[in-house]
Amino acid sequence: MKRILYIFITLLIISLSNTTVFAQTNIDEELANQYFSNKEFDKAAVYFEKLLDKYPSQAYYLKLLDCFVELKEFKNAEKLIKRQQKQNAYELSFNVDLAYVYKVSGKESEAKQLSEKTIKQLSPNQQQVINLAQAFQFRKETEYAIQTYLQGRKLLKDIFPFNFDLAQLYHSIGKTESMLREYLDILEVQEAYIQSVQNALQNNLYDDDKGDKKAVLKTLLLEYVQKQPDKRVFSELLIWVYIQENNFLGAFIQAKALDKRFKEFGDRIIALGALSTENNDYETAIKCYQYVIGKGTDSYYYVNAKMELVNVYTKKITSSNNYTENDLMELERNYLSTLSELGKTAATSPLIRGLANLQTFYLHQPDKAIVLLNEVLEMPGIKAHEIAQTKIELADVYLFTNEIWEASLLYSQVEKAYKYDQLGETAKFKNAKISFYTGDFAWSKAQLDVLKASTSKLIANDAMELSLLITDNIGIDTNEAPLLLFAKADLLSYQNKNEEALILLDSLQKEFSYHGINDDILYKRFKINYKNRKVDLAMENLNEIIKNYPTDLLGDDAIYNLALIYDNDKNDKEKAKELYKKLLFDYQDSIYGVDARKRFRELNGENKTINLENNIDKYDVN
Repeated sequence: MKRILYIFITLLIISLSNTTVFAQTNIDEELANQYFSNKEFDKAAVYFEKLLDKYPSQAYYLKLLDCFVELKEFKNAEKLIKRQQKQNAYELSFNVDLAYVYKVSGKESEAKQLSEKTIKQLSPNQQQVINLAQAFQFRKETEYAIQTYLQGRKLLKDIFPFNFDLAQLYHSIGKTESMLREYLDILEVQEAYIQSVQNALQNNLYDDDKGDKKAVLKTLLLEYVQKQPDKRVFSELLIWVYIQENNFLGAFIQAKALDKRFKEFGDRIIALGALSTENNDYETAIKCYQYVIGKGTDSYYYVNAKMELVNVYTKKITSSNNYTENDLMELERNYLSTLSELGKTAATSPLIRGLANLQTFYLHQPDKAIVLLNEVLEMPGIKAHEIAQTKIELADVYLFTNEIWEASLLYSQVEKAYKYDQLGETAKFKNAKISFYTGDFAWSKAQLDVLKASTSKLIANDAMELSLLITDNIGIDTNEAPLLLFAKADLLSYQNKNEEALILLDSLQKEFSYHGINDDILYKRFKINYKNRKVDLAMENLNEIIKNYPTDLLGDDAIYNLALIYDNDKNDKEKAKELYKKLLFDYQDSIYGVDARKRFRELNGENKTINLENNIDKYDVN
């Protein structure tokens, strides 16, 4: 028992002693850091020296060294470094600290000699190279850090070339060409690094407002392409650069050369065509699809290219706002000749639906469209999803011809079959709109409120807009008469009975001049006038909303759409920029904020990305 008691007491004494030492160390460290923060370096040095004697920590060493430098006690600083060197004989980074002390004490020549000598002392050890380079970086000696990596590259026989490290250092001192060559050189060795190189370039060239850095990159890439024509990676990177600049034509030229050189099947050209279309560069998209078609009917992507070419022609014409009747007739002939060549099959059903849309909403031939869409529904081998899409478009045509209940029945079928799919949500929204047209506002609003949670941003926004229209215009007096007239005008506009719609809106405004629906009337006028290509009248409607109803629900809609018209129709970029800015400052919660900020930055030369938003063709003119 005595022996056990003795052991217990001994352990307790040791524990208490360790606790006391630990507590004292914490106190010393707090005091040292406090004195250091207060720039009382003489007092801080006493404590850091004491701490370093007990615990050989790099953090204590660096703080103590800083204290000696601040106190200009350079001899003590040298002694401290040399003491550390004795304990770490193979660590070259202490030489960097010594060179630093030489430099701050005015011995620049000695600092230079020691730094150069240290780099020569490197051995072929990757970690030693990295440690020394990082030590130079810590002391802001970037040129010596670069020399370290270059020496390491020689010693390691290019096994570890340190390209990414060197590129970042060159970037930090503004040596753009050297930085870019490092990135391109790594691709010479390992093409799989292309994604990492693209990410690095995006980070390092983001501030290239004038395009000077990209110009150097393109010149170098052309040099590498010519020097090594058998390597795809440089051509691919050049295509990527052109896409970043929205220069889809430049990207097409390079992609075409790559396709020919390596006898590809046209897949990259098809992808570029889709990207060009998405960014409204229809001319380049047309070139892409025509090139693939030129490969011949046996080409894998021939049918796809033929169909997409017609789609691009459709977007080009219908989004231009200055098309003629002849343009529409030529477009219809294009659809018909393509379908004649490819045949009416399940594979070409999207093309048939496109023709039906053209015939209904532009050529006013809904009977032809109904026949076409019914043909699609009866096609052998047609997929269920295609059937549902076709039913929605057939319902759209029935709604256009005022066969409202036929339309509602088809929408309901799709909604039931695709309850948890975006197709189902689309059908549900269109059915809710039928309820709106027919004056069943309570049912319509109930459906719309469900759709506000849609995963589709477009459906959610449209549902919210229509729901707010109903709530805002029935009011506490529950007088539905103005909204009933507005809904009827809205349906007439959808059916392209625009003059009738405008007359009804006129009578509505006169009869209910006091009512809060007047800003909605102006906004509907804008949509009708823009659809009829009366751009100046459309702008007058928007300006009246901005002037008389700036705080109402449509204030931000009016500013955003007016900005788009100046941006795209009038080509007045300064006025567009002014309106985007006004939207960002005056309507900070607007759903258009993200797109407005993005376009404002593009016009300001701040954010050159590939997805320029040109939403003028996205107006819900129906």
